[in-house]
Amino acid sequence: MELLKGKETADFIKKEISAKVAEIVANGERPPHLVAIIVGEDGASKTYVANKERNCAQVGFKSTVLSYPEDTTEEFLLGVIDQLNNDDEVDGFIVQLPLPKHIDEEKIINAISPKKDVDGFHPKNVGLMLLGEETFISATPYGIMLLLEHYNIETTGKHCVVLGRSNIVGRPVANLLSQKSKYGDCTVTICHSRTKDIEKYTRDADIIIAAIGIPEFLKGDMVKDGAVIVDVGITRVPADNEKGYRIVGDVEFDSVAPKSSYITPVPGGVGPMTIISLMKNTLKAYELRKKSK
Repeated sequence: MELLKGKETADFIKKEISAKVAEIVANGERPPHLVAIIVGEDGASKTYVANKERNCAQVGFKSTVLSYPEDTTEEFLLGVIDQLNNDDEVDGFIVQLPLPKHIDEEKIINAISPKKDVDGFHPKNVGLMLLGEETFISATPYGIMLLLEHYNIETTGKHCVVLGRSNIVGRPVANLLSQKSKYGDCTVTICHSRTKDIEKYTRDADIIIAAIGIPEFLKGDMVKDGAVIVDVGITRVPADNEKGYRIVGDVEFDSVAPKSSYITPVPGGVGPMTIISLMKNTLKAYELRKKSK
């Protein structure tokens, strides 16, 4: 069993991005600029945005965070998005989800310019991804693909089971793995809450992407020997320690790891890859904007 170390992989990619940004700045040009919008006081969102700020600083990006109170109106937020869409000094921006319930998330996502949609959530970018065209791929699926590539995991002809059908992870990663590419060409099965006898599918899988949102759902008796396991889940569960909790994924690591050929740890697996994928998308947005001028 070998760990798919997301943190080490992200650090490797981070050095590549840093070198490109240093070259940009050395040529007298401004660095790429990423803006994050956060509405409300969601603790997890604030932590995630803070991680993005830190990573931007590490690679040399300019980073701006726009924080607004819980009662911010949808109209106001749409106005902010319009300003960012037309700001030539901003290469990409994200609106941190979830948003307060009185704001229509779909309307907000659709208002973002596809050229600055570094989260890859705009319908145009999702459509291009489904067609296998060049576009911004949402950060977690992109991060998973980069991790498989970094470890040179063989995917061609393999049976991949994706646990979860969300538009953010499950569906896009299933599409990417099925595409005709070096780290695609899988036969993909999507399982979800209505799938009967999930174990029948997981025991046949060469690769399992666990993104079902249930702590330690995937057990050792549900996987075959030699399977590649990518755990997307991250949940706090009560624990008898100083913090009062421990972080677990959707995979019961202790029972699954001995049977796997490769497995991601939680934390330190997919999480760091999600952040670094956002950095790669931002650099790409910068380069595309530069070409279009």
